[in-house]
Amino acid sequence: MTNPHLRDADRTPAEPADAVAPAAGAAPTPDPAVMRLRDVHRAAADLRRGTPVLLLGAESLVLLPAETAGARGLAEFAALAEGPPLLLLAPVRTAAVLRRPVGPNVPAVALQMTSALLDPTVLMGLADPTAEQLLPEEPQLAAHCPADAQAALALVKLARLLPAALAAPLRADAAARAAILHLLTVPVEEVLAYPIVAAAGLVRVAEAQVPLDGAPDARVVAFRAPDSGIEHLAILVGRPDAAEAPLTRLHSECFTGDLLGSLRCDCGPQLRGAIQRMAADGSGVLLYLAQEGRGIGLVNKLRAYAMQDRGLDTLDANRALGWGADERNFLVAATMLHALGIGAIRLLTNNPDKVAAMTACGINVVSREQHAFAPNGVNDHYLATKAERFGHLLD
Repeated sequence: MTNPHLRDADRTPAEPADAVAPAAGAAPTPDPAVMRLRDVHRAAADLRRGTPVLLLGAESLVLLPAETAGARGLAEFAALAEGPPLLLLAPVRTAAVLRRPVGPNVPAVALQMTSALLDPTVLMGLADPTAEQLLPEEPQLAAHCPADAQAALALVKLARLLPAALAAPLRADAAARAAILHLLTVPVEEVLAYPIVAAAGLVRVAEAQVPLDGAPDARVVAFRAPDSGIEHLAILVGRPDAAEAPLTRLHSECFTGDLLGSLRCDCGPQLRGAIQRMAADGSGVLLYLAQEGRGIGLVNKLRAYAMQDRGLDTLDANRALGWGADERNFLVAATMLHALGIGAIRLLTNNPDKVAAMTACGINVVSREQHAFAPNGVNDHYLATKAERFGHLLD
């Protein structure tokens, strides 16, 4: 029997069920939402491979991440740049580089970059506190930070790179030069809208019965945003859609805790404990979200661990890398629940921010269910930080 969810998943959210295929040889009508996502995805992919991208906004810029800058990328950057380059950084990282405080309540800071600092190894040291080194000279604050610096760093974050980027205004002939070099352009508004557009556009793409240890009546449903390879999973135990308010867990993927059994966090016990509770309850849904390390990605989480080994807690380690304390987008979870036909839940969490996020996204949180596990001797400080600095209710 044909699965209607799989048939629907072949369409984008904006495509009607009775859409007619274009005539042979005719160009398909572009879906504006999908095109916006495509622009950002392609730009993020280029940044990851060290290729500059043009960011179009109030002060259009050529961008190159400090983490992936190499000789070729720096040469292409210079071919499009008008005037000396800047290095855009988060304020906390800037303060560490300059060894003095910077202005409060600013989303990004710009440093002047001299030729001595435009070296891949030096740039990596400026971006990554775990790779700090002696600099050939002391960077200086720039007199002006571009208006779209925050969007520039947001795009670099979407590429899961350290939020540090070379930036410069575009030359008058930048468009022609960019075309010759096959460089991409992306508007600022598309970058800023990306988190909402991507989360709201999630569709079901596959599902299968997957009996689990302790929960034999389980199936996994995969969700994907249009034109994106990032996939989020819903683990359904029993028939949660038939329950008035099923037990529900929003679980951010954790390679180290879920798969390797790391003792540094409580993610593994929370994952397995949630499934066991849902099986005992008769039904439930665990949303396994592709938001490793509170949204900073696995590589950056490992860097944060290195900073924690130097004495920082989990919040300050993220900030030292230039990331926010929590970069997750819980609209992803709400969209998945709506697609599953679930509008009311009993939320299995210690985090009041998840309750607020689900409520703001139109999900009725009937109750918050405690989900705490005892410290193991390694993660004691981690759990204490969750309670003291993130407001988790662990008692």
